[in-house]
Amino acid sequence: MTRLYNDPADFADEMVDGFVAANHRWVRRVHGGVARSTTSPAGTVALVVGGGSGHYPAFGGLVGHGLAAGAAMGNLFASPSAQQVTAVAKASEHGGGVLLSYGNYAGDVLNFDAAARALADAGIAVRTVRVTDDVASASAEHAHERRGIAGDLCVFKVAGAAAERGDDLDTVTAIASRANDRTRSFGVAFSGCSLPGADEPLFTVPEGRMAIGMGIHGERGIAEAAVPTAAGLADLLVTRLLDELPEGVTAAGARVVPVLNGLGSVKYEELFVVFGAVQRLLTNAGAVVVEPEVGELVTSFDMAGVSLTLFWLDEELEALWAAPADSPAYRKGGAVAQEPVPTDVLEQGTVVPVTPGTEESRDSAVHVAAAISAIRQIVDEHVDELGRIDAVAGDGDHGIGMQRGSTAADTAAQDAAGRGAGAGSVLVIAGDAWSDKAGGTSGAIWGAGLEALGRVVGDESRPSSVTVASAVHAATEAVLAFGAVPGDKTMVDALVPFNDVLTARVNAGDDLPTAWGAASAAAREAADATAALLPRKGRARTHGEDAVGTPDAGAVSFALITAAVLATLITQKEEQHV
Repeated sequence: MTRLYNDPADFADEMVDGFVAANHRWVRRVHGGVARSTTSPAGTVALVVGGGSGHYPAFGGLVGHGLAAGAAMGNLFASPSAQQVTAVAKASEHGGGVLLSYGNYAGDVLNFDAAARALADAGIAVRTVRVTDDVASASAEHAHERRGIAGDLCVFKVAGAAAERGDDLDTVTAIASRANDRTRSFGVAFSGCSLPGADEPLFTVPEGRMAIGMGIHGERGIAEAAVPTAAGLADLLVTRLLDELPEGVTAAGARVVPVLNGLGSVKYEELFVVFGAVQRLLTNAGAVVVEPEVGELVTSFDMAGVSLTLFWLDEELEALWAAPADSPAYRKGGAVAQEPVPTDVLEQGTVVPVTPGTEESRDSAVHVAAAISAIRQIVDEHVDELGRIDAVAGDGDHGIGMQRGSTAADTAAQDAAGRGAGAGSVLVIAGDAWSDKAGGTSGAIWGAGLEALGRVVGDESRPSSVTVASAVHAATEAVLAFGAVPGDKTMVDALVPFNDVLTARVNAGDDLPTAWGAASAAAREAADATAALLPRKGRARTHGEDAVGTPDAGAVSFALITAAVLATLITQKEEQHV
């Protein structure tokens, strides 16, 4: 279990602060993560990597000469927000464009893609390479759907080296893509990991057994077996990876980098014993082992587990793998002298401007801010329950992600309302704060939904019941644009019936509290019904059968939030009749 923390909701931020304090020779704090604290020549491609926290040395520990220019660091096991990725990229780029590279997870894809659009809109050339090395997460025919795990290191290393030698953006991108195509990983776990403040691990493995094919976010494995000897484990890992070689590669005579990765609590001595057998097996297969790595490189908090990555080289990739690198957690070759970034290059805080609303809209803004406070309170009350539900087949971060998002939204909403913003602006500002602080898929979805609500509500008048229903419909359309549909076992399963019932009851003449109450009841019923569904989206999709019998955490949290907002609407109605 994780023992050392203050407030669990602050863990990721405090971790980044401490990491920067201990490694200021290499990194500096920027909004959303870290960037190099040293300069790079003008025109250099900036490799920006990232993902959720909890995987150190990925991702901040890989920022430095010959590796990444910056790392966007999200909450624990949650992708960084689009705002965070954009901010890190802007702080890291030097005129040569930006290559975004990250593990292939739904939340990361969502937020990095949004950041790529924002960077392109700002006139910054941008490319993307997603790492898809985990052979357990999808078949070879669907390799593009695979997760990124310890193969991150191989892709980041050669891409960073190519950028350092002065290659242009398209060349660096092609090299990173080729490295990904030639990288395969497979892993096992002996115990699950525990997030700060959690009483139980995200999953458990029976004594004497191991989970085969697990991810790096507490996902369960795809199979289970007795714990073998070190040599037996090496044989399992090597055999599985030799069964699927990259196109055009045969093991005999091929040059390969093995990366034996500890996932958090397997001792280095144990890893070395396993690696001795790995080396023998690869050599017996005719492969030539080149500059291997053994250690903790992409971890999963305190998970006891091991993964093996095989990176099959060509002449250029081998040269790039061997090139010097100097970062807080990964060094190769001789250190290269670097000039520090000027001291006046500091992270600048910004005050979000507000659009003054009319008197009617400012009055409504106070009620909107009260509703967002109620959302924060209901999430705080159920944060552990939401995490427990999410851990059944996911990574258990839904509760803490919703808590971070709703807390940030509440703070932003109170500030905006206090500065005279109209109701629509309060919703938009709250949505931006939610998505920025929460990260992950749910952060992006709630941010988009609140922005759509605010866009329709506007700052000109007190919103009528019809306007609110129209705003909810716009928010529903914004969420559906992310790709989920009813039946996928997501928040959408509760959102769509809520929208339908609210619209129907408002059109029938009900006042807003009455219509909202009926819609909230429909959302609660639909959320409960997701227990019978098989998930078709996100990380839970890989372990869908485990989720049957448990409702979707996103649908449950949405239903809870509608009930909390209903209470504020009833209170507002009662106050108007006093």
